[in-house]
Amino acid sequence: MKRSIANILAAVMFLGITGCSGDAPDSQKQGTRRIDMIVKMNRGEYWKTVKMGAQVAAKEFDVELRFDAPANEDDIEGQIEMVENAIERQTDAIVLAASDYMELGQAADKAAYNGIPVISLDANVASARVETRIGANNYEAGQKVAERMVKLLGGTGKIGVVSFVKGAYDEEERLEGLTDYIARFPGIELMEIGYSGSDEDLASSITRRMIRTHDLDGIITLNSVSSVGAAREVKDLGLGGKVKLVTFDSTPEIIGLLQDGIVQATLIQNPFSNGYLAVQHAVEALKGNKVPEMVETPTKMIDLVNMLWPENQKQLFPFVR
Repeated sequence: MKRSIANILAAVMFLGITGCSGDAPDSQKQGTRRIDMIVKMNRGEYWKTVKMGAQVAAKEFDVELRFDAPANEDDIEGQIEMVENAIERQTDAIVLAASDYMELGQAADKAAYNGIPVISLDANVASARVETRIGANNYEAGQKVAERMVKLLGGTGKIGVVSFVKGAYDEEERLEGLTDYIARFPGIELMEIGYSGSDEDLASSITRRMIRTHDLDGIITLNSVSSVGAAREVKDLGLGGKVKLVTFDSTPEIIGLLQDGIVQATLIQNPFSNGYLAVQHAVEALKGNKVPEMVETPTKMIDLVNMLWPENQKQLFPFVR
């Protein structure tokens, strides 16, 4: 008994030191549930915050968490290989934020066939075997950013969209919501949709070209990396406030640019809760408990008026006591 307690304490200390980096050996905590969380890429404030929430849940539910992701969001083959590796290691459950709806479907099916529950995080995947999906209503989120842009432009103007990876289910849903809303306003012209591949430099160059080519009045971005790249370019061009910018997510840089008037509004998700809930529901599925088909986490539009409200500060700057 003393040896078992000592092993558990040592494992918890190890997790705290490594940040659940994925380097822990499978045999470290015998009898403890092992969950692989495979997300779209291993950088960016959004995924760091998802990881933070997952780590808190892992400690609370006595889980050995392995966090893995490719360097780039468009490395779909790399993500598939990570799922395959998790299956070979016989992990107990997989939390998957799929970079491509169709391409990751077969990998998710294979995991389920091997008795490994799959929890879909953030983006849906083409598998009927997924236990539940955790994340925002992306269609509604697309409508919200479009609604704010229409309001900023007074119903008239030319806009561009800087998206991320074409084929990702969350991207397609956000874009569909956006375009459906914009279609209601004949005075708003959607001039171009560009794809950054979640690369800040590419997002910047797309933004610069769009502005010069179309003389845009506004730009909407659809994920955190595209938002940072586009906002930097608008600032560098000296067009802050002239070209209206509605972004996605709440990196420290985006919040700073919101305060500076470069960004007019940003739609925030709840990545900390998403990470926490994904691990929690993976544990429930492993226990054989029924989990809901969908766990929808809220989004909220943040601007200079409401960013300092206490309830919004908690979501903008999550931390663990």
